[in-house]
Amino acid sequence: QIFNQHNAEAPNLEPAFHRMAQMEPNLDHDVSWFLLPSYWAKMVVALISFLCFANSYDGDFVFDDSEAIINNKDLRAETPLGDLWYHDFWGSKLSSNTSHKSYRPLTVLTFRINYLFAGGFYPVGFHVINIILHCTISVLMVDVFSILLGGLQFSSKGRRLNLAPKSSLLAALLFAVHPVHTECVAGIVGRADLLCALFFLLSFLGYCKAFKENKEGHTFSVFWVLVSVVLGAIAMLCKEQGITILGLNAVFDALVINKINLLELIRKLLYKDKSLENAGLLRKGLLFRITLLMCGGAGILYIRWRIMGTGPPAFTEVDNPASFADSLFVRAINYNYYYSLNAWLLLCPWWLCFDWSMGCIPLIKSVSDWRIIALAALWFCLIGLICQALCSEDSHKRRILTLGLGFLIIPFLPASNLFFRVGFVVAERVIYLPSIGYCILFTYGFSLLSKQAKKKKILAVAVLGILLINVMRCALRSSQWRSEEQLFRSALSVCPLNAKVHYNVGKNLADKGNQSAAIKYYREAVRLNPKYVHAMNNLGNILKERNELHEAEELLSLAVQIQPDFAAAWMNLGIVQNSLRRFEEAEQSYWTAIKHRKKYPDCYYNLGRLYADLNRHIDALNAWRNATVLKPEHSLAWNNMIILLDNTGNLAQAEAVGREALELIPNDHSLMFSLANVLGKSQKYKESEALFLKAIKANPNAASYHGNLAVLYHRWGNLDLAKKHYEVSLKLDPMAPGTKENYNLLRRKLEQLQKKGG
Repeated sequence: QIFNQHNAEAPNLEPAFHRMAQMEPNLDHDVSWFLLPSYWAKMVVALISFLCFANSYDGDFVFDDSEAIINNKDLRAETPLGDLWYHDFWGSKLSSNTSHKSYRPLTVLTFRINYLFAGGFYPVGFHVINIILHCTISVLMVDVFSILLGGLQFSSKGRRLNLAPKSSLLAALLFAVHPVHTECVAGIVGRADLLCALFFLLSFLGYCKAFKENKEGHTFSVFWVLVSVVLGAIAMLCKEQGITILGLNAVFDALVINKINLLELIRKLLYKDKSLENAGLLRKGLLFRITLLMCGGAGILYIRWRIMGTGPPAFTEVDNPASFADSLFVRAINYNYYYSLNAWLLLCPWWLCFDWSMGCIPLIKSVSDWRIIALAALWFCLIGLICQALCSEDSHKRRILTLGLGFLIIPFLPASNLFFRVGFVVAERVIYLPSIGYCILFTYGFSLLSKQAKKKKILAVAVLGILLINVMRCALRSSQWRSEEQLFRSALSVCPLNAKVHYNVGKNLADKGNQSAAIKYYREAVRLNPKYVHAMNNLGNILKERNELHEAEELLSLAVQIQPDFAAAWMNLGIVQNSLRRFEEAEQSYWTAIKHRKKYPDCYYNLGRLYADLNRHIDALNAWRNATVLKPEHSLAWNNMIILLDNTGNLAQAEAVGREALELIPNDHSLMFSLANVLGKSQKYKESEALFLKAIKANPNAASYHGNLAVLYHRWGNLDLAKKHYEVSLKLDPMAPGTKENYNLLRRKLEQLQKKGG
């Protein structure tokens, strides 16, 4: 006995279901592929999906991981858990105008759990969870594809039947090994897409479970429909795309459960055909279930809108240049070109890049641009598939093509720019879910070719070859995601016109101390995008450190002219102006930076240095105090306060500040050193000695630490120990100022004592 909800008018339901199961064409009949028991099929899919991405397990935090994880305060225990519900993915308040508005609290919660269990920012645990999630999703795909390709049928015992075991295995393998998924699996921030996909699939499977016959004989379960809505909400709390599963559940209900012929339905609606009332929509509960889905979706979106607080995020032209084009024609052409690129990445995922913005894909501004061919090819294929999905006389073909197109297009809609502007041009991560539709269409195409092919084994070998190539491509791409250097350099050949790629390569080199090479890439980034203020700021910083102050000033002045609220550039411009001894301009630049970023401890620190240079000691102390209030662990600001108070003879105040600083940063050897100097001058020799020795233990190669300890012993009368530390200091730094003179004075004193003793 096989049960399904199809022909409600049949007087005897069970025989009707038997006939329908027999009449339904079997996709597996024409597919030349492996037939494995369900358990083994899932084991094979899990193993192969693991092999694809296993080498990413010990990768670093790369690219967006820094902002979403390392710099995200929501991961730390001191941040209340409740704050996660009011912050965006990056840890900013959703109510802020600068918020990205990406609301994914459940994803951030998993990051926080990772952080707490690992005891810090150790990337291995984060990567392992991502790999496990992808393997789990790939295994679930076996069940999902068995329904999408074979239909939804239950046995008399209520077990769901897999009517397309070979096809579902092939489709699941295609999904598991698709190289375009590397960004989601090997990049830790891809966790959002993985969690979203997991609950997306669970929502779909839950919806399917609603049509399992229950003991009361009801045709569907309201409970499981509601569970599906809740799982869809959870998917959306992981990433925004998750909400689209509710629409796909409705499509599945109409096509598979109710077997609606869309073209016939449209005709009846247009001609107001009286037979429409016999279509079974009300009788089978379709409208009721769709109403539940719509109400659930509307409620979820309303709650999210209320939490967001303000309008959509404000993206810049470099993030998505087509969306800023004045011409509707230019916008439409470029959006469609972006769609064709996404389709190409599914078909041929060889050229992959971590970022496709900033000139990587130049705008199409004329119909004479040869890239128009890509648009034509995309729409030629889509229109052909849509026509077949609507007009084919084969109901089986209509169903599979419509479901394939539905899963390809509907999850992609939030990234399509149709409803709101998105902050990217092309993003490989957003086609994780749409790739389900691609796998359905590929598998169905393979079945059609198998039906026509005389040598089916050759075709099967070709598909095996594609799978093997994809596995190798996944492994290679995963290795590139292991470190920022490999990731950024891999993009140079794919997107040589992308200013952000050159910027990131330059930043990576600068972080490693290779300033000369970094300058080359920063200059190229500015050449490719003359308004790239972050590249100008970083290049200006390096030039400032190399004492090329005039060019640094030109770059930083241009950066703040292009983006007047760029606080970091204003601060760096102030540092350069201070170095050029243009103090008034420097002070104005610092205050402008603070105006645009009120909580800016580093800027207060540099402002304090300016005031100290101008002998405005009280202003300097106030600025440094502001820096330590905003950032209590700001060691440099504390140190400068201690040194300034020491130099101006305020030893008691210097001592109090030093003790306060060490309570907050107990292991900072520079603070120990500064406070030890103050205590020595206050003749608190024993306490001063202890701090000096502690500082030397933490940093034994600091010549000044040994030199000043020697001075303390010299004053204290411990001449042998003074001699020992003077010698260590001179060994570490023979040119240490004052140390050699003090050492010579000590030697003369020791000689005099020896003579007196003689």
